[in-house]
Amino acid sequence: MSFLGFSDDDGGDGALTGMELPFPGAGTGVFIPTPALSVATADAAGHGGDGGRVVPVGCAGGGTVRSASEAENERRSRTIDHLDVVSGGGFGRDDDAACGMPRKRKRPYVRHSSEQIQELQALFDKCPHPDEMQRAELSRRLFLDPSQVKFWFQNRRTQTKAKLVRDENVQLRQENDRLRAENLCIREAMRHPVCGNCGRPVVLGVLSLEEQHLRAQNARLTEELSRVCAASSEFLGKSISLPAPLQTHQPEPMPGSRVQPAAGGVGSVPSTTVASSTITEFTGTASTSSGTAIMTMSEEPLEIAGIDKSVLLELAKSAMDELVKMAQMEDPLWTPSVSLSDSPAKETLNYEEYLNTFSPCIGVKPAGFQSEASRESGIVISDDSVALVEALMDERRWSNIFSCMVAKSSTIAEISTGVAGSRDGALLLIQAELQVLSPLVPIRKATFLRFCKQLGEGAWAVVDVSIDGLVVDQGLAAASTTANMNCRRLPSGCLVQQDTRNGFCKVKWVEHAEYDESSVHPLYRSLLRSGLALGAGRWLATLQRQCKCWATLQSCVAAWEQYSSDVLAAGTQSLLKLAQRMMESFFSGVSASSALEWSKLDGFTDNIGNDVRIIERKSVDEPGVPPGVVLCAATSVWMLVTPERLFQFLCDEGTRAEWDILSTGGPMQEVTNIAKGQQDGNTVSLLRTNTTNTQQNGILILQETCTDASGSMVVYAPVDIPAMHLVMSGGDSASVPLLPSGFVILPDGPTIPGDGHKTCGSLLTFAFQILVKNSEPTAKLTVESIQTVNNLISCTINRIKTALHCDV
Repeated sequence: MSFLGFSDDDGGDGALTGMELPFPGAGTGVFIPTPALSVATADAAGHGGDGGRVVPVGCAGGGTVRSASEAENERRSRTIDHLDVVSGGGFGRDDDAACGMPRKRKRPYVRHSSEQIQELQALFDKCPHPDEMQRAELSRRLFLDPSQVKFWFQNRRTQTKAKLVRDENVQLRQENDRLRAENLCIREAMRHPVCGNCGRPVVLGVLSLEEQHLRAQNARLTEELSRVCAASSEFLGKSISLPAPLQTHQPEPMPGSRVQPAAGGVGSVPSTTVASSTITEFTGTASTSSGTAIMTMSEEPLEIAGIDKSVLLELAKSAMDELVKMAQMEDPLWTPSVSLSDSPAKETLNYEEYLNTFSPCIGVKPAGFQSEASRESGIVISDDSVALVEALMDERRWSNIFSCMVAKSSTIAEISTGVAGSRDGALLLIQAELQVLSPLVPIRKATFLRFCKQLGEGAWAVVDVSIDGLVVDQGLAAASTTANMNCRRLPSGCLVQQDTRNGFCKVKWVEHAEYDESSVHPLYRSLLRSGLALGAGRWLATLQRQCKCWATLQSCVAAWEQYSSDVLAAGTQSLLKLAQRMMESFFSGVSASSALEWSKLDGFTDNIGNDVRIIERKSVDEPGVPPGVVLCAATSVWMLVTPERLFQFLCDEGTRAEWDILSTGGPMQEVTNIAKGQQDGNTVSLLRTNTTNTQQNGILILQETCTDASGSMVVYAPVDIPAMHLVMSGGDSASVPLLPSGFVILPDGPTIPGDGHKTCGSLLTFAFQILVKNSEPTAKLTVESIQTVNNLISCTINRIKTALHCDV
């Protein structure tokens, strides 16, 4: 049988000098030598010859007898012939030579040139598996046999795969070495544990049941905090990583054991609180101002008022998106309303388009609730948008700025203080009482989130959204269900854009609310629906007026410092503080908010006129209020006169005797005034009566007047001259007793069918506080006192109507 050119006969051993295994390639071959079998002795069981017998090699039928040297030469010749066969692409031609046929010499082995290799490599980079046509074209161009091209690509693919395997093995080997080294370090640390607090060696003991619970709680809090971090990162748009380490580092104990300090060490219990920066960012600061509930991880780890914090974060994010879109979108979401006067047209929200554009983020509107929505844009005198945002995000400063609209407010929790030391991402939970200065409109109580976000360079957005429909009352929020809730704030707030070139900020305000209209007097329903009472126009106008006031007072302070008028500056500041306290006391009496403990009168209904409300409170050692029983009477009427004319009439000292009983029939004289804005009508002044009455000679009247596009106010209170001397010299004004009275003027709203009055009028609210004469805090009111107060308020309203010739 012939095998690769070698044969063995039936009667003897075949001598095989080598095995030729073809390795396809570009003119290359591999020869694998085997043990020399060409010269051998016959085995004992075979032919039994001597050790020098020569084994015949040749054809199966017989062959020439060759010596060992001739056999070696023949083996070498066969090796050269095999290389020629492989380079020429032919196989099996040695069979002819083995059978005695003449054998032709093959062409010598030739390596590929560098140009051929470059061409082959270029095609390989593009297509590692070329088809037959591509190989034929390449072989024709490179003057190669198609089989050479085919084998070259096979070898190249094999080499590439082998290289990838080698590289992967190297990487795995390196990773294995690293893991092995890390494993050795961990094992070494476990053999010699060290206390994380004192640094001393520790011994293993039994883990107590209490510490097992603490460790389980710590693991649960860490997992939940990670989830809150992920939700915060999504709604802030920035990556917030979990602070490391969350607890004091300790070696991981073995199951059923615990780590204890060695003798003389200080014991440690796994901490259940996270890093202070994380508590500040997600649960509120460690210390807060008055009225702010302190939220800690131990007391309220993941819930505020029964709501998971992740729900609050998602609600704030959704509200911010809705506010930005509502501020930027135009028609058909906002349509201009028809204006019957020369005032600019107001925008009206298309509720059908609103429902198609936005999904309700706090649920559907409760039955019986009325919607109000408004949008307003304007310029605010402030060259720093960050300072403006800081004032809005500070609950106490916010309530002071909008004191005529915010009766009372408190911060329940500071969920997030922002990122990178700014208000970007700050989230507060606030409870507030919003007021319309009239006894005919009830207080609106709301619990809402306030979220701040930076939209760009000098651009900010602040949004409020109620959680009253979501919160479960746990003592933190007042309004929690639809039954005791009278107002819901849908996404409302403002967008602030700083204009550094002109030194002001552009503000766009959006106000959207739903409220219970059943408790509102019909006289004020059109005003509330139009948004003129608590809408965007009133919020923006109040902010503009306050910013003008700050700018004016700052310029005055700079002038006083230039002329070294320290006494004048101190006296002015003391007078302004007294005027601010007078305004706050007046507001609380008009709206009857819970800021002061006012109580309704029972049993005197027949002695009080229609639409007149009288309330009382008892003053006992209260600074700034005379002791005794204080009555506050208030009423609101509609008058057929423009708000501007009504405000000018009430501010005129020459006509004050026509309605003010304190003037005793004579004109008023202005002693001093402090301007609180560039516009006339925003001043704090002291008035004196020109009268010969000795009882009135020791009385001055402190008065503050405010006016803007949304309404006007005139508030005044009698003060003693000695007390005012102390105030003007820079003394403390907190002890000066005040019982304020005043007027609130609001524009009339659009006409509502059946409301019974015409437009282009004014809504006038008059309120005053009076101390019942010779009364003690425990004294009971008499019918005569109630009738006197009722007659006084009715007489003042009638005098104003008579002086302005208004029809009833």
